[in-house]
Parts: sequence; structure tokens; C-alpha cells
Amino acid sequence: MLGDYLITGGRASEIAASVEAGVGSGELAPGALLPPMRELAARLGVNPNTVAAAYRTLRERGVIETDGRRGSRVRARPASTPREAMGIAVPAGARDLSSGNPDLALLPALAGPLAAAARRYAQAPTEYGQEPVVPELARLARAGLSAEGVPDGPLALTSGALDGIERVLAAHLKPGDAVAVEDPGWGSALDLVPALGLRVLPVEVDEEGPRPDAVAAALAAGARALLVTSRAQNPTGALVGAARAAALRSLLARHPGVLVIEDDHGHGIVDLPLHPLGGLTRHWALVRSTAKAYGPDLRLALVTGDPVTLDRVRGRQRLGPGWVSRLLQYTLLELWNTGAVDPAVVARGYGERRDALVAELAARGVAAYGRTGMNVWIPVGDETAVVTRLLAAGWAVAPGARFRVESAPGIRVTVSRLTPADVPSLAEAIAAAVRPTSATRYV
Repeated sequence: MLGDYLITGGRASEIAASVEAGVGSGELAPGALLPPMRELAARLGVNPNTVAAAYRTLRERGVIETDGRRGSRVRARPASTPREAMGIAVPAGARDLSSGNPDLALLPALAGPLAAAARRYAQAPTEYGQEPVVPELARLARAGLSAEGVPDGPLALTSGALDGIERVLAAHLKPGDAVAVEDPGWGSALDLVPALGLRVLPVEVDEEGPRPDAVAAALAAGARALLVTSRAQNPTGALVGAARAAALRSLLARHPGVLVIEDDHGHGIVDLPLHPLGGLTRHWALVRSTAKAYGPDLRLALVTGDPVTLDRVRGRQRLGPGWVSRLLQYTLLELWNTGAVDPAVVARGYGERRDALVAELAARGVAAYGRTGMNVWIPVGDETAVVTRLLAAGWAVAPGARFRVESAPGIRVTVSRLTPADVPSLAEAIAAAVRPTSATRYV
């Protein structure tokens, strides 16, 4: 069951800490079965309720999971182990297509906007008690959202998309609740859900986003929330088009109690329209990050939604960070007002490379997907073998395990660092790695 590892402690917090220490050190392996509560209580000389409280804490932290009579065991992916740990070490000389970072050449220069923000701040320094969102920024953001059909609602700013998603989930759900999440999907979201003590219900996706039948199955299985990527889905590049949005809206209208969260991190890098899903259920939110269009270090995401959700998000935020720096807000305003990013130009920059890679792979009989954004998803039979062969050929790609729960294996290729001249040789290397011949050697 536990091998030689001994759980210790006389209080619930100590028992939980002992289990976490074993998981962190590797002495308690993923999948290790924990002792029944009464058995451990007898061994430690404590009340069974104390062990029950410890196990409950561990479940809420995403360290263990309980499956009825089968007992409690260490999660296969403890929340303390981020999916980025499944990445690969990129050897010297290899081209890194695994990071998921945007093309630096397509990001705006920040020196001028930051200087303008500093001048504005000097004229009116931020003080406690001011509105958390700069009024001019709120007005421009609301106008943009309304033009895209997003229902009217209050606004908040968070420190990136994941921060916004976490705050919305925490506003409504409690440990043990289930969340329908795209599979394959964003690895950080797949880490976040269990870290909050919530359960992941994987939802199959295709090039149009979450499949309605898969969403329906997750809702029937008790999902309290649905997380959808609107555009440039990571890792598949899926986009929720008009027909898919209509099907999902029809489905969600029959489930008014479900919390719907839309992740629109593709805003600014995709030139295809948004088809929002919000407003059909009592509680909903749309989170729009600036990271892909303006740079990962500009830690800003707009959040809008129904009044109750936003009131809870902003209220909890006041008791934590308080607000997102006005210096960053002024910087984003300057970028917006000067038109520093043209979504059509950025979308074309990624699209030409992405489409070329998909076409070159198709010409070699390899299926690949990447409708929008900066990533291409390639189904493979054996991720480890393909990643290893590509490394030997000088290309580092991301193993699909970072993005999967139940979906089939694959690899993710980020096209940001490709040049047009790179594409044929990369496609040839991928085709050889996917279907190696007896004459192919990798050392």
C-alpha cells in the first residue's frame, strides 16, 4: 500500500502535512493507496474524525482522490506537480518549439507606453480607495466587448487569465464540485481545477471547440461549471464558430444553473469573430487576457460577467491584492490608444506558418490541426518515441501529456519561432518521427 513510508501526526494538519511531504519527496508515488481512515487512526492513536479531516484537506488541495469503497489514493497528477514538469530539456543546438511563447517580433515595444504610463502616474499618483479599474480603460473595454456581442456586465481586472479563472471558480464552487474542461486543453487549467479541490470532467474537442455531445455528457454527470476556450485553443488551435456556438448555447439554455467561463486569450492575435456563450445561464464570465497579443509580462486580463459573479470576484480581490497596478493599466491604455497591435497582421503572421506546417504534413500523410493561434496539434501513437526522435533530429516539441486527461496521445508544436524556410524540413522530421522506417536511425 505505502511501502516503507510511515504517515505520522497527532492532528489533522500534521497528518495532512506528512502525506504531502511523502508525495513531494516521491516516497508516496502517484496512485499509492492510503490506509483506510479507521486503520490509520488506530495506528496513530487518534480519533477517526481526525484522519477524516486530514483526508478532506488533502482532497481539497488536490493531493489525493477518493473513489468510494476503493478508498483514497495519491492522485496520478498531484496538484503540487505542475504539468510544465512534463516538459523536456532542450539540448544545445535544438530548435525549441515547445514553449508556447508568442513571437517576440509580433509583440509591441513597451518602452514608450511604459514611459507614458509613468508620466500619467506622476500627474495623479494612485492612492488607496480609488476605483480598481481606470475609468477610461473600463469604457474602452466595455465598448469592445459590446461590439463583439458580449452581454453587458460589470468589469474587473486580474493578473492574467488563470488568475481570473481561479477567482470565478472560487466565487461559486466548493471542493468536490465537478468542472467540465476541454481535453486536450490548457495544462494550467487542468492543474488549477484539482488544486482548488474540484474534479475534472474531460470534454472532447474538435476544430470547432468542445463537442456538444461531450458537453452534454459532462453536464449529465454533474458538472457545475464549463470552461471553454473561445479562440486559439491551446493546444489544438480550435475556434468556437457560429454553428458550434449556436449548438452550445441551445444546450446551455437547458442548464441555467451551470457556471460558464469563456477564456478569450486569443483576442488580439485572431482575426476571426468571437461567438460568445455568456448570458444564457445565471452565472457566467468571460476572461480576456492581454498576454498573447501584448506580452506575457503584461499581467492583465479583463473579466466580465453577471453582477453576482463579478461582485464576488471583486470583493475577494479587495481582500487580497486589492487591484491590478494602475501603471500596467495605463500602459495597456497607451497600447490601445496608439493601435500598437493590429490583430489582422498578427493573425496573418501566425496563420501563414501554422497553415504551411499543416499543409506540408498533410502532403506527407500526417494529420495535424491548427485553425487559429500559434499552435499545431499532431496526433501520434507514442508521444515519448516521437518527442525523442524529433529531439535527435534537432527539434524540441511539447509532449501531449501536458494537455491531456483521457484524449489520445499527440504532440504540440508552437510555430512562433519558425520561418517559412523551416517548415518543409520540420514537416519531414515529424513525418519520419511519426512513421520511422527501418532505415531511419536516431542517436
